Amino acid sequence: MTATSLSFGVSGLNCASCVGRAEAALQAVPGARDVRVNLADHTARIAGVSPDAALRALDAAGYPAKVTQVRWEIPNMSCASCVARIEAAALAQPAVLKAEARLPTHEVFADVLGDPDGLRAALAAAGYPPRQTVQDAPATDPAQPLLNRFLIAAALTLPVFVLEMGSHMIPGMHHWIAATIGMSNSHAIQLGLTALVLAGPGAGFFQRGVPGLLKARPDMDALVALGAGAAFLFSALAVLAPGVLPPAGVYFEAAAVIVTLILMGRWLEARAKGHTGDAVRRLLGLRPDTAEVERNGHFETVAQADVGVGDILRARPGGRIAVDGEVTGGETYVDEAMLTGEPIPVLKRSGDAVSAGTLTTTGTLTYRATHVGRDTVLARITALTEAAQAARLPVEALVNRITAWFVPTVLVIATLAFVTWWALVGLGPAVVAGVSVLIIACPCAMGLATPMSIMVGTGRAAELGVLFHKGAALQRLQDAAVIAFDKTGTLTLGAPAVADMAGKDTDLMLRLAAGVEQHSEHPIARAITAAAGDVPSDVTGFEAVLGLGARAVVEGKDVIIGNVAMLEQSGVVPSPDWIARADAWSMTGATAIHVAVDTTHVGAIAISDQIRTGAADTVAQIKATGRAVAMISGDAQITAEHVAQSLGIDHVVAGVRPDGKVAALEALRAAHGPVAFVGDGINDAPALAAADVGLAVNGANDAAIEAADVVMMSPEPGAVLRALSISADTLRNIRQNLVWAFGYNALLIPVAAGVLVPFGGPQLSPPLAALAMALSSVFVVTNALRLRGKGRT
Repeated sequence: MTATSLSFGVSGLNCASCVGRAEAALQAVPGARDVRVNLADHTARIAGVSPDAALRALDAAGYPAKVTQVRWEIPNMSCASCVARIEAAALAQPAVLKAEARLPTHEVFADVLGDPDGLRAALAAAGYPPRQTVQDAPATDPAQPLLNRFLIAAALTLPVFVLEMGSHMIPGMHHWIAATIGMSNSHAIQLGLTALVLAGPGAGFFQRGVPGLLKARPDMDALVALGAGAAFLFSALAVLAPGVLPPAGVYFEAAAVIVTLILMGRWLEARAKGHTGDAVRRLLGLRPDTAEVERNGHFETVAQADVGVGDILRARPGGRIAVDGEVTGGETYVDEAMLTGEPIPVLKRSGDAVSAGTLTTTGTLTYRATHVGRDTVLARITALTEAAQAARLPVEALVNRITAWFVPTVLVIATLAFVTWWALVGLGPAVVAGVSVLIIACPCAMGLATPMSIMVGTGRAAELGVLFHKGAALQRLQDAAVIAFDKTGTLTLGAPAVADMAGKDTDLMLRLAAGVEQHSEHPIARAITAAAGDVPSDVTGFEAVLGLGARAVVEGKDVIIGNVAMLEQSGVVPSPDWIARADAWSMTGATAIHVAVDTTHVGAIAISDQIRTGAADTVAQIKATGRAVAMISGDAQITAEHVAQSLGIDHVVAGVRPDGKVAALEALRAAHGPVAFVGDGINDAPALAAADVGLAVNGANDAAIEAADVVMMSPEPGAVLRALSISADTLRNIRQNLVWAFGYNALLIPVAAGVLVPFGGPQLSPPLAALAMALSSVFVVTNALRLRGKGRT
């Protein structure tokens, strides 16, 4: 069994202390690297170890991994050799713990650590695709069991609360209870009901917390078990053996209410957490389950998984594109907002690329599948988002160091509070103080503060077309003091276009020039024909002259296009007026194409790379944040300076090779501080990797995407603003959560210990402490969920 990267669910994670111990257990496995345990979605990631080793480590630590049990039908299984090959293919997958193929029923059973999709793909690659899932481990709502436990606990706790607290709140009720059922019977009832609460819905706290205490690894469950258990045992002794302890009252309601309120808090927390994965679920939901595929000359509906590369598909008006492809017929506007964040639909026609999950509007398209399954843009976006959601930010290192000592510190404070109150006041108040300290402490909120914000923030970013390929870029992007852009394809369209024309009849000149250029594949020729639109069909005698230009007879006129040397070689006298205009264009970096008709120089056409819409506004908004903006380009200095001047960019480095871009970044870093670089091409990959944060724009090749920290699905420069915005919002949200989590404990633990009582201040009772603790985690989660509406610029 190979050792590679694993991702799987983990049970028993309730607070930051749990995360620290689970990570420590995994890091102790020989060969382990890239260990990450996430409290927000209860998952672990680890590389370099076998799944068996990871399982054993987590089991020993008391945080068992979640294993998915699958049972699939294999129609192609026909003999004992098939059985051996199926089992070999399954067991070769790193996440597969065991696999058994059964020939009589044509089924395979397997235990998989994490997502079973890898096993499904491996079996298909081996020639044994699962036809359908017969029985997968059922997906359940994690909030439902907590709700059930909370409701049972509440039903059992209510009589206890009424019997005990009603005597204090309602005049005469104490005497009524004493006169009817009697105080002894009342206490016995409270003891029985509280025992049911602790042994039933509250049993999990003891099952997880007590072993942690015995192994000297206390966590949040240990604090709850200690607090509720101490209150119950003290009260039980007072009822069953009244002579053992000095008279100090009973606190059954405290034990029962503690468990009930904490279960309520965890249920609310689980409900809120259910929304943190909404972005990934929405992305997954964009992929249609079926597709219309051409089979034997007509279209039929097939399962999406049955679509293969090269298939011809049809998308009807209002339908979703099933897989990535290239348009072969028809045209329509396609809404790509779900992938790029850009709200304006894009016209798609023959030869254009379409992406899975995007939405057609009014027209019907046929397209050839180019990427299917996990190779589609949508699948890659989903994978990048899931990876980013599990990322660790540098700020978490400090949080983890603090939480590692938090629970032991709380135990010490609770002990000191108990001893002090017992020595100075009495046993009853000592129990209240000690239990209140144990219950009020909440490392859960500390542990959730950062990962919850990361999950929601990166999910929201994905909805805006910004993928944090490397999640730590969320924090590093905010530290960037300068944003450096590549020019071609980033700030400009990356393709030549007609920028200006000079002549007496420019429309006719452009039309005749397009008549000649329609027979050329040169990028400048394509720019001229695209600008003309209406291209003459009466064209004969086309001739291209290498390095000079071309000529042809267009609608009976002898048309020559090219540079000045082409005109002179053809016997045309250049016009000083058009030469002067061409010289002026050259100062902006544009290329001049001269046009002659029937030996007369009739004008010139300026060809240049066009600046993207919104680029100037993007630069201005970045500068408004106090950051410097630079442009690093391989183009000529005069061209680069003209573009920079048009956009308001002050710092320009031009005419550099890929290694020169890296050197330019180092110079910017030395002058300003951390640098973010925005680029798209292969030649940008070194700079993207060398920058403190690399941002690859839409259309970036695989090398650029792999080197980048952030991938922006939109080609528009405004995507950089969205990345900066969601980064700022997420970091601000994390700071809010951390201030709450640490401030809550710093303020309320002393209050629970009773330090304010000698000065006339309040002291938290155990039930109030439980309520405050329960709601603290809910606050962190709901605050993180506010990020779902952030980031749009």
